[in-house]
Amino acid sequence: MRLIQTERTLAIAASKAGMGERTARKYRRLGRLPSECRAEHDWQTRPDPFAEVWDEVREQLSVNPGLQAKTLFAELQRKHPGRFADGQLRTLQRKIKVWRAVAGPAREVFFPQEHQPGVRGESDFCHLTKLGATVQGQRFPHLLYHFVLPYSNWETGTICFSESFESLSEGLEQALFELGGVPERHRTDRLSAAVQPPHRPDEFTRQYQALLAHYGLRGEKIQAGQAHENGDVEQRHHRIREALDQALLLRGSRDFGSREEYAAFVRDLFRQVNLGRRARLREEIERLRPLPATRLGTMKKQRVRVGPSSTIRVQHNVYSVHSRLIGETVEVRIFLDRLEVWYAQQRVETLPRIRGEYRHHIQYRHIIDWLIRKPGAFAQYHYRDDLFPSSHFRMAYDALRLTQPERADREYLRLLHLAAQETETGVQDALRVLLAQELPLTAAAVESLVRSGQRLAPPTAIVVEPVDLATYDTLLGSREVAG
Repeated sequence: MRLIQTERTLAIAASKAGMGERTARKYRRLGRLPSECRAEHDWQTRPDPFAEVWDEVREQLSVNPGLQAKTLFAELQRKHPGRFADGQLRTLQRKIKVWRAVAGPAREVFFPQEHQPGVRGESDFCHLTKLGATVQGQRFPHLLYHFVLPYSNWETGTICFSESFESLSEGLEQALFELGGVPERHRTDRLSAAVQPPHRPDEFTRQYQALLAHYGLRGEKIQAGQAHENGDVEQRHHRIREALDQALLLRGSRDFGSREEYAAFVRDLFRQVNLGRRARLREEIERLRPLPATRLGTMKKQRVRVGPSSTIRVQHNVYSVHSRLIGETVEVRIFLDRLEVWYAQQRVETLPRIRGEYRHHIQYRHIIDWLIRKPGAFAQYHYRDDLFPSSHFRMAYDALRLTQPERADREYLRLLHLAAQETETGVQDALRVLLAQELPLTAAAVESLVRSGQRLAPPTAIVVEPVDLATYDTLLGSREVAG
């Protein structure tokens, strides 16, 4: 176009531009660049193999938009044997993708929200078992109650073991007191511990309403199946799992000496990730309402009667207590991770709280005094599996059944009685030694070892016999002879 303005003829301008005169005349007439004259590619380069069946496919997609191309392709192959090759699946997938974008149903729209400081906190439970953390070498299945302020992304969490009201209450209270203030609203998903079923007139459970009222919070819940409505805490679930995994890799070990050590590790990580959020957190803190003078507390009380089997039933689970309490009514104080049994204003038992429902926890020390007097009850005892404190006790019982089947129950109960009178660890060590050395296993032999004061080798004392290399010389020599 510039040369047309400076040269005497169009032919000279075209020659200098490297094109024919006819082509130059065309572009002068159009007044556009070559790239602007290129036609859009809107034609097919090969026949459409699905043209004849497309109306059928489109009708199925209109009725059921969620159908996958792979499903429809398999249906077409079934209806039209030998007509469609497996390699044509990709062609159908592209065709359906274009149809969905051009003529398909409208897709769900997610609307970004502007968060205001100090207005809302979100919380949910996050599963952390897949991180592989262990306590003293044992699996540690657990959850994290996770609390987030959407405006500043400040977050904290509490280790727990179920999505119960106690876990929710303790986690929320811990988060608010760590934060030092209370936002206006608290949003959760549809936890059964907090949210009533749809057919109930009340929106929240009575306990959860009391918790909200104590802190002056306004409760919010998401719609069923719409986890994105609690999107900030859901996104932080992914981030905190990733951060914990990386921190465990840096630590070099996923094993912890105690649950408290692991909980401290998690708290340190939260402090670290919150360091970069101080500026926006200050804006939130200025708008938070003050905390109440005291916590509401998560402990619940329940009065139950001790049955003739020396057990109590608490929240659909069975626990044993000492046989002295049979027939008495005791007060059970239920905490997040334990139960306290009180009688006559005295705490008489502390029991680990069972995770889940319809389970049992029987301690042999509570019933062994009478079980040893009624050994015949052991074989068919409903909770017999709870009376094997460790694998060595179970191995000892199996060994007794093999060597002296008629007296196996009596002998094993004598072992349990000895463990209750002396120490469970001492009896277990004696059993380990007798089993390893294949010595005669009897209650008298175990008692003799335990009360002798003899120092037994620890389980880690493993002796590996030296390898006799002469065996390999013999093998090599035999190969040479054979050769």
